[in-house]
Amino acid sequence: MSGAFLHTLFDVAAWLAAAAALYWLARRGLRFPAQSFELPYVAVLVFGAGLGAYLFGSANLWLSGQSGIARSVEGALAGGIVAIELYKWSAGITVRTGARFALPLALGIAIGRLGCYFAGLDDFTYGTPTALPWGHDFGDGVPRHPVQLYESAAMAVFALLYVLAVLNRNAFVITNGFYLVLAYYGAQRFLWEFLKPYGPLIGPFTLFHLLSMSILLYAAIMLATAPKARSMHERAVA
Repeated sequence: MSGAFLHTLFDVAAWLAAAAALYWLARRGLRFPAQSFELPYVAVLVFGAGLGAYLFGSANLWLSGQSGIARSVEGALAGGIVAIELYKWSAGITVRTGARFALPLALGIAIGRLGCYFAGLDDFTYGTPTALPWGHDFGDGVPRHPVQLYESAAMAVFALLYVLAVLNRNAFVITNGFYLVLAYYGAQRFLWEFLKPYGPLIGPFTLFHLLSMSILLYAAIMLATAPKARSMHERAVA
């Protein structure tokens, strides 16, 4: 079975898991802002995420001395955030609309990164060479950090903790879940970038280092300015 086929298979699985997470949250009796399911909102989100995915993915490829077009999960996340914030500003939407996407995002990345791992060298998401016993040979005879698995495991841990928080009706986590997952993602992604063979942009930092810091800063600001979560027994609004 080819790496490209496995990558596609796990991409599909990631989308299905994200959809299942949305359904599971709905079954918990939680209510999220209706705006995040409106057609214009979804269209802007898809456009921004797609543009960011290819823009940052390809830019990182070029900065690393390679040619071609690439996609990036982190780029998609950044593009979607910028697009939605601009849309909300232009439409006069003041409520925070991302809460329902916390679990789908964490699960989607956790599963999708497995596809990156099985795609091998062609995916350009592998790590730098390592002598550690769990180093993986992606086909060139060089044991490398399986950073895709590091990120997959990290996001799976967040998903588990989030599910436990939902089951315990933790109002703060439910209400601010999207910003919590952004902060967590940005922090762990920043660390893994030191284990990737990407070309530096500023000092030792790659494009994705800077993007990770930007996402982390955005999340920190949103969390710091979040309204106090009220006690919610059967619903959550974000």
